[in-house]
Amino acid sequence: MLAGGDDGVPDGIGMARLAWTRLPTAEGAGPSTSAAADDELFSAAAVESLDYEVIENYAYREEQAQRSKFWVPYYVMLKWLFSLLIGVGTGLAAIFINLAVENFSGWKYTATFAIIKHSYFVGFFVYTVFNLALVFSSVYIVTNFAPAAAGSGIPEIKGYLNGVDTHGILLFRTLVGKIFGSIGSVGGGLALGKEGPLVHTGACIASLLGQGGSAKYHLSSRWVRIFESDRDRRDLVTCGCAAGVAAAFRAPVGGVLFALEEVTSWWRSHLMWRVFFTSAVVAVVVRSAMNWCNSGKCGHFGAGGFIIWDISGGQEDYSYQELFPMAIIGVIGGLLGALFNQLTLYITKWRRTYLHKKGKRVQIFEACLISLVTSIISFVLPLLRKCSPCPQLETNSGIECPHPPGTDGNFVNFYCSKDKEYNDLATIFFNTQDDAIRNLFSAKTFHEYSARSLITFLVMFYSLAVVTFGTAVPAGQFVPGIMIGSTYGRLVGMFVVKFYKKLNIEEGTYALLGAASFLGGSMRMTVSLCVIMVEITNNLKLLPLIMLVLLVSKAVGDFFNEGLYEEQARLRGIPLLDSRPKQVMRNMSARDVCRNQKVVSLPRVSRVVDIVSVLRTNKHNGFPVVDRGQNGESLVIGLILRSHLLVLLQAKVDFQNSPFPCGPGVLNRHNFSDFVKPASSKGKSIDDIHLTEDELGLYLDLAPFLNPSPYVVPEDMSLAKVYNLFRQLGLRHVFVVPRPSRVVGLITRKDLLLEEDGNTAMAELQSTSVRGLLNGKLLGGNAHLERPLLDNLVIE
Repeated sequence: MLAGGDDGVPDGIGMARLAWTRLPTAEGAGPSTSAAADDELFSAAAVESLDYEVIENYAYREEQAQRSKFWVPYYVMLKWLFSLLIGVGTGLAAIFINLAVENFSGWKYTATFAIIKHSYFVGFFVYTVFNLALVFSSVYIVTNFAPAAAGSGIPEIKGYLNGVDTHGILLFRTLVGKIFGSIGSVGGGLALGKEGPLVHTGACIASLLGQGGSAKYHLSSRWVRIFESDRDRRDLVTCGCAAGVAAAFRAPVGGVLFALEEVTSWWRSHLMWRVFFTSAVVAVVVRSAMNWCNSGKCGHFGAGGFIIWDISGGQEDYSYQELFPMAIIGVIGGLLGALFNQLTLYITKWRRTYLHKKGKRVQIFEACLISLVTSIISFVLPLLRKCSPCPQLETNSGIECPHPPGTDGNFVNFYCSKDKEYNDLATIFFNTQDDAIRNLFSAKTFHEYSARSLITFLVMFYSLAVVTFGTAVPAGQFVPGIMIGSTYGRLVGMFVVKFYKKLNIEEGTYALLGAASFLGGSMRMTVSLCVIMVEITNNLKLLPLIMLVLLVSKAVGDFFNEGLYEEQARLRGIPLLDSRPKQVMRNMSARDVCRNQKVVSLPRVSRVVDIVSVLRTNKHNGFPVVDRGQNGESLVIGLILRSHLLVLLQAKVDFQNSPFPCGPGVLNRHNFSDFVKPASSKGKSIDDIHLTEDELGLYLDLAPFLNPSPYVVPEDMSLAKVYNLFRQLGLRHVFVVPRPSRVVGLITRKDLLLEEDGNTAMAELQSTSVRGLLNGKLLGGNAHLERPLLDNLVIE
């Protein structure tokens, strides 16, 4: 008997996965696909499904029975402790990154402005070399030390929480590469942000805590190795994602909603509590660090050192006449966001196909070349604009024109002939991205920017962001998206101010709405993004307007393509299961998907040589186990994973000479933890196991180690219903079987509401499922499968 479940090979089951995802080759793909398409689709060779299902084998039940009454309180306490540690760790990482970025940028701008007073070309040379050194350090760390640290990491984390394990994304070296790589890429002035990488950083910290540290670097502890299942690690990684957003934007509630809306595929109330607690801890840690740094102890890290764009002193109210131009901002955001997604998809695909395959040197050269181009543009373009005289500012505005070199603020004096002049284009280019956004959002600064300067910056920065995204450096798109949106938003605000002369309109308000519209049009987030924008601007009055532009921009963007993270996940070969099945699945059955497929099954007592042969000739990760019934018919008694078979083959203690089932006295040789795959490695391989000729001739009883109760669906169930079951339960395998011959019992809601004392519950149970148990049958245990019917699919 052939076939089985496969997590990365384009056989029949690979084609079934194609039908369930929106990968580029999914449309119209038949049973045969070209080799080039398969190579592109499964470029991530180590992609494998996670085991979120509880495997209730003998070792698991023995471990559950041996646990003391103090184990559950200890388990819960440790979860809350880890939530605390994740919050503290992610907050400290965010503080370190921001400290480094702000100080590197401050030193760079201070040195540049001091030198250009004497020599423009020497200042340009120093500025360019400073940026090149930082970007080179970032790309060198990523290419030579932590390849998985490239990009934002959000598509990979989203895939992990969706049930896809991509090797390397949660390693200790990935964490180090993400932190130091973000400092180099953002501090080097690239059109990238550090907020996406902070989400990945929080996930790495959570995963490392869950596995007790890193054994490879001797940073591990045994006493915390209690979260050994993929289910527990999934909860911790979810907390880490929320902590990353909370640390990046100082938006704890937005972090919780981001984890719920954007990255996780599985949620429950207990997890909500822990995620909320983790985000609150991050907020406290970041707030404490900012209060300490405001005293001047952190160098250039001061009032502008952490993202928060307070525009509470801006526009107090809005008129219904403004709703139309605000809706126009939403349309522009949807169009530019969809175009951004499409352009980055094409360029990244071209880069991965033709450029990055040539080696690390090409990747390093590419990043350095983009850094050089960015430095030239940011240094040359302001010279094309004339300096403007400083406006008359309110005495209580706290804004100084021009602001002192090396500090954050509006009105930058860049190569101006007079002291009381500023260059509006340099005000955007010669600030960190956080400070530039704060300037664009600022109130009481009418006519600070000219329309020509805003259009010039929008075109150049948009182009740089498209080209830079996809290079081999840690790269987030939150802040660049805010930069792009706030630029055209302020541009629209200028026209509105000129048109509605009698209304109290602030250009900074429209910059905020433009930022929200572009992020909505690109990333397609709504609720979480709305809350994040309100938290970082500290202005609740703008909530209805933000909701309006988000709804419009998302609707416009959805008309053209999918969100940025979904597009990038597709490009990376991450088989995400969307929240809803495709419409065509409602007209398909489970039998239709596995019509041309066969299942590799193993007998309960198998020869070792047969098991080795199956593992060597197949890449499948799940195998049905078949036994003979009393009447000689074949019965499927469970499912055994490849990883479990490899553990048994390597241990060799369960080999037996007899081809008959083993007795109960030899079942206590393994603990449940023996079968746990380390989170930071690919696990065991059949090539790593060496057996002698005598050992290959022995037998192995698989019954104690299989999952005796896998999920089963009838063959005529609609594929849409199977899809929902698969995704909502976080499954890896589903058995497709014929219709059972009879019903043993029927469980309703009242059968699940067990009372600890009283006869009512027992009476209800006796009337339904317990009667079946007394007859020695489990629910569904009479589903006898004939040998020809074993050709059905194990969906993986």
